[in-house]
Amino acid sequence: MGKISRRDFLKIAAVGSGAITLGAVLDACGNIFPTSLPSSELPTAAVQLPSLTTPSPISQNPTDNISISTDTVPAPTATFVPPPDVVVTRGGEPEALVRRALTALGGIEKFVSKGANVIVKPNICVAYHTYEYAATTNPWVVGTLVKMCYEGGAASVKVMDYPFGGTQQKAYEVSGIKKQVEGAGGEMVNMLSYKYVTTENPLAEILKTTKVYADILKADAIINVPVAKQHSSSRLTLGMKNLMGVIQNRSALHVNLGQCIADLNALIKPQLTVIDAVRILIKNGPTGGNLADVEKLDTVIVSPDVVAADSYATSLFGMTPEDLEYIVIGTKMGLGRSDLQNMNIQVIQLDA
Repeated sequence: MGKISRRDFLKIAAVGSGAITLGAVLDACGNIFPTSLPSSELPTAAVQLPSLTTPSPISQNPTDNISISTDTVPAPTATFVPPPDVVVTRGGEPEALVRRALTALGGIEKFVSKGANVIVKPNICVAYHTYEYAATTNPWVVGTLVKMCYEGGAASVKVMDYPFGGTQQKAYEVSGIKKQVEGAGGEMVNMLSYKYVTTENPLAEILKTTKVYADILKADAIINVPVAKQHSSSRLTLGMKNLMGVIQNRSALHVNLGQCIADLNALIKPQLTVIDAVRILIKNGPTGGNLADVEKLDTVIVSPDVVAADSYATSLFGMTPEDLEYIVIGTKMGLGRSDLQNMNIQVIQLDA
């Protein structure tokens, strides 16, 4: 092989980015081509660079150039839509209000399993006023829940409360609840003093122990059905306070009522709360006695979260959840939600 001059070598090295490629070619071939050769005589072994002006054709259909393996692509699934936190039905008869609200929550079957022993806990606080006075829960609301529990496959449905005005038997009859419950196949239960059981309440701040009616502790499902009304001590009686009817010594709770109501709700946790606002008592609660103190709203509020149900119900009285001590404390204890602005609240107008 002839020698290459230093001048010719420097010309070759000045090719810029091609210098590195050229070096590789030289090493591989063991020869250097003089720069004086015409380009047409360059060996075919020279590196061929791809054209920058004639790109490969691309299909106008974007899927033509995509290879998909059907073995690795999961089948499409339906989008899960969570149920509302609270359902409010308005403008209908009590049975229609209850049924439509529970349908929106996914049906009674979500809360009452087949073969379940269910307790429905209304407010039947007095034996001397009919339901029109809004001191006791609307009987058709209660009766509808009993029917629906059986429709969902419940084995038994018992209804009970312990009034502080008059006897249980009289209160059950005068309120109209007994007739509707028994007509739906349910049982009105007299709460007997010997059936209260001392029960520990480890989550409580004050109500560390209390005597709870045994049937409540044994139930597979509890449905809490208060009537919405004004109360002289707690400001309002709603779902959380309605549970006072399942314990024996209610007077002890009035020392620190807000905390004790919250403590009770840490122990007794209904699967469902249905607030009867067909008629509400806006003054002189909890016993009432004057029809001028009653407003007919034809409304039902339903939620699996008793704190959320109560929080919404405060709006019926021009209040907020922060106005009720037991709601504030219950929220802090993690018993439920009171942040109405962040909840999924479904309001259904039946007569629209």
